[in-house]
Amino acid sequence: MTEGLEIDAMDVGDLREVLGWAADEGWNPGVADAEAFHASDPSGFFLARIDGKAVAAISVVNHDAGHAFLGLYICRPDWRGLGIGLKTWAHGLAHAGQRSVGLDGVPDQEANYRKSGFVRVGQSLRYVGRWEPAQSAAVRALRAEDAPVLMAMDARAGGFARPQFLSGWLAPVPGLRETRVLERGGAVTGFATWRACGEGTKIGPVIAPDTASALELIADIAALRPEGPLIVDLPEANTVLRLELEAAGFDVPFTTARMYRGTVPEFGATLQAIATMELG
Repeated sequence: MTEGLEIDAMDVGDLREVLGWAADEGWNPGVADAEAFHASDPSGFFLARIDGKAVAAISVVNHDAGHAFLGLYICRPDWRGLGIGLKTWAHGLAHAGQRSVGLDGVPDQEANYRKSGFVRVGQSLRYVGRWEPAQSAAVRALRAEDAPVLMAMDARAGGFARPQFLSGWLAPVPGLRETRVLERGGAVTGFATWRACGEGTKIGPVIAPDTASALELIADIAALRPEGPLIVDLPEANTVLRLELEAAGFDVPFTTARMYRGTVPEFGATLQAIATMELG
């Protein structure tokens, strides 16, 4: 039943509501995600309504001329099985145009994503646990002049530039989101962003030259955020960091299928953990 269905771009208030849906689904979004997410591509968030009632959502964020990322694909439980989700999916995906599109999808929907041309290239794994806190003299707060350097590091790690997303993501929100920078010999060598969530603290992205540096950033954040578990979403290929976290007792409550329609970005070795499962 799609009679009366209207799909329009979300404003920030709509996105806050949809992130509440995501929390209901167990996705545990960040408390201050809405503003940073929306600023990454204000035209890329879509809300489906029937007779004015919000029933489904999707985001397809265009990061640059060649790359987009799909997320927040949710249909409210009472409205599933009526074709609403599929129409919302098609509407959102059209926003990407000819761009390559990535997503982190629940594995039981993988077959449906393949019907739209998506191909699985691996997994993203959510690690949840605690790390021994240790503030490092080499880790400091973000400075305004760091932003171009961090954006370039992120582009090398992820295979494409996403300046609009990072402009919002790197902006600190006191007590809710902060980026920590690793500096050695006067040169920035890595960074990690933490954000407060409904449960615990998510860390991502983590961009660092090696596992030891990634753990130095995580330990520094553990010292700043001692009140709850740490949550880190790792690419399947990052075996060394995965083993370190598992040895420390981190659990993996769920995994997602990382899939792409179109060209797969060339990830760099410095990509230790992804930023978000919603925007890549």
